[in-house]
Amino acid sequence: MSILDSFITKARTLKKSVVFPEIWDNRILEASASISKQSIARPILPGNPEEIQKNISASGISPGDVDIIDTKNPQIIEELSKIYQKQRPNIPEKVAMHLVKKPLVFAGLLVASGRADAMVAGAASTTAEVIQAASLTVGYQQGIKSPSSFFIMEMPDSRIFFYADCAVNISPDSNTLADIAVSTARSYRKMMDSEPLVAFLSFSSKGSASHPDVDKVIKAVEIARSKDPDTAYDGEFQLDTAISESVAQKKLKEPSRVAGRANVLIFPDLDAGNIAYKITQYLAGAKAYGPILQGFAKPVSDLSRGAKPSDIVGVATITCLLS
Repeated sequence: MSILDSFITKARTLKKSVVFPEIWDNRILEASASISKQSIARPILPGNPEEIQKNISASGISPGDVDIIDTKNPQIIEELSKIYQKQRPNIPEKVAMHLVKKPLVFAGLLVASGRADAMVAGAASTTAEVIQAASLTVGYQQGIKSPSSFFIMEMPDSRIFFYADCAVNISPDSNTLADIAVSTARSYRKMMDSEPLVAFLSFSSKGSASHPDVDKVIKAVEIARSKDPDTAYDGEFQLDTAISESVAQKKLKEPSRVAGRANVLIFPDLDAGNIAYKITQYLAGAKAYGPILQGFAKPVSDLSRGAKPSDIVGVATITCLLS
């Protein structure tokens, strides 16, 4: 059984609902049908009910398989506008009413209001647009100021690692790097039902090299520990020190809960993270699931615009586990 299969099994027990704002994309309809048939979640499709009914019929989806929400329903528009204005009191009512009609904002407010448990978008929108809509509607987790992303890497020997950040933050400073680590630790704990062991990666292991880039990582470790003292964060580590106990024993003078046993790897910048996950995927033969957005108060995930329906099903499944 792959890790995704186990996630699907777990998602079925949670009975979550996921809103897909890009209902004009046939891939979304096909994925929604699969999600419903597998009982992974309850798809919510916002838009013109007549058009949606027509499209889902053509896609072979039974009307009972999904929830359809009319985006022009005055009561819903008013409800969501009030939620938006409550979050931003300085926004005039007319402006709020206009913004609510935007698909990504509408879907984000459905999540914020509790009408949906999670949102999955990006098939026809940029990552920046999805993040902006989520930040405007759902907001961030307590203590988190920066959104980020992670990949789940399933190794050929069945080991699981979370890699972050591989898709969002190009050159994070120490505070952002700490946010990435805390968010990823929370994601790991929710999804894996076990404790994250978080390693901050560098080209240095505990002072073996001196450089401002190393100092940035050292400071990020301190910030993460102060934000989340109950989680094991350590570094700076070279990769081998983080995941190989024999190497860690040779390189480190002091004991560490994380060194040699890390299951969450925090990369110092997007260059390192993006290159690392692709090397792991293509050279080591690992399966890569993601990127999954994180750091928001409620689950919102992004899709590659080249995503296949099966990819959408996988992202939706993972997003359910984060709610």
